[in-house]
Amino acid sequence: MTEPDRSRAPMDFESELERRERIAAQVRRWCDQCRIDGRREPLSDDAAIAIASGHLDDPARAILAARRSLARRIPDIGGFGELRRLSDERERFAARAAAQRPGVSRLMLEHRASEIDKRIRSARQAIVHSPAHYAQGVRAVRRERRDGIHLEIEQREALFRALQHTPAPIPVAAVDRARDTVLSIASDRLGRWSEHTPAAETGRRAAEVLARQVPGEADRFVDRYDTLLFLAGALYDQIESSPAWHSEHLAVQRTQLNLTDELTQIATDAVALRGLLAELEDAIDTAPAARAGFESRIAALDPVWAQLLDRVAALARIGDLLEFADGRMAMVDVAERAANLDARIDDLIGRSGSRELSTDNTNFVGDQFGGAAESIGVLQSALLGDIAELTAKD
Repeated sequence: MTEPDRSRAPMDFESELERRERIAAQVRRWCDQCRIDGRREPLSDDAAIAIASGHLDDPARAILAARRSLARRIPDIGGFGELRRLSDERERFAARAAAQRPGVSRLMLEHRASEIDKRIRSARQAIVHSPAHYAQGVRAVRRERRDGIHLEIEQREALFRALQHTPAPIPVAAVDRARDTVLSIASDRLGRWSEHTPAAETGRRAAEVLARQVPGEADRFVDRYDTLLFLAGALYDQIESSPAWHSEHLAVQRTQLNLTDELTQIATDAVALRGLLAELEDAIDTAPAARAGFESRIAALDPVWAQLLDRVAALARIGDLLEFADGRMAMVDVAERAANLDARIDDLIGRSGSRELSTDNTNFVGDQFGGAAESIGVLQSALLGDIAELTAKD
């Protein structure tokens, strides 16, 4: 997919319908393939907790929302994506150990699983029992319950289990990295060695075949739900870190969209959909004679998945606009600094008796500022449409 020209506003190079279709198709393709092009940072704690809330019941979600409004944090363990990686790794080692016959290999695998389990128990202790984050005394607990911000032990346990499922890319195994490196080197050398020889055309085709075997840079996920939730969380982080989103220019838009609530709702629906479909698949295996009825219920859930894709695509459109807006905001800052510098230079020249003014430079800076401000205005209008569609799905 060809990337748009980032030196121009999105509305300059494509219509609103084209932009909508381009981003929706990209989100759908990523989820269908369970991979997202490029490499992304792990989800922030805020995004991970919002997604984990989708695994909890309504009372626990309400308490987390109340705590968030009062800036009451969840213990920091160095990233919940790492907790997911450790949990998956422990399960793999435990499964491999169970499949081994008694012996040295089995003992080594069990020891590795046990070592990982110690790190997971340490993270659980911090999240469930941290005295710095949860009320300890009877009076303090009563006060937090009255204020609706006290997470009971069972709710913290459920939160920890949910955080163990934080969406994260599948780790790239060392053997896969080595294979990709070898394929890349072989393709490059084959192309160069056959160049300017009678076998140049054959060598070029062989090099192209090898090159196609090298996977592009992409994050891969276990299923479409993890892909969707990670993408939604990454977009949440992108929007929250955008200077333009937090600027006075978009103050109205920020009041119209509660990003954390939107991410939590997407996670809640995605978790429920995955669970229902898994139950229906199990029911088909248990009662094959009733397959037709179960498959009709599975088909009835298709619109739910389509709506989830639409909601994440709406977030992606906002992120797309903000990426451009951040660049324009930076231009505005540069223009303002340049204008201030120009005024100081003019003042110094005036005080020295010179009357030659740099009018061309001043006009250039003013034109830059005006163009950037106009683009921000267009972006405000586009964001209003995207936010209106996103919130209408609640």
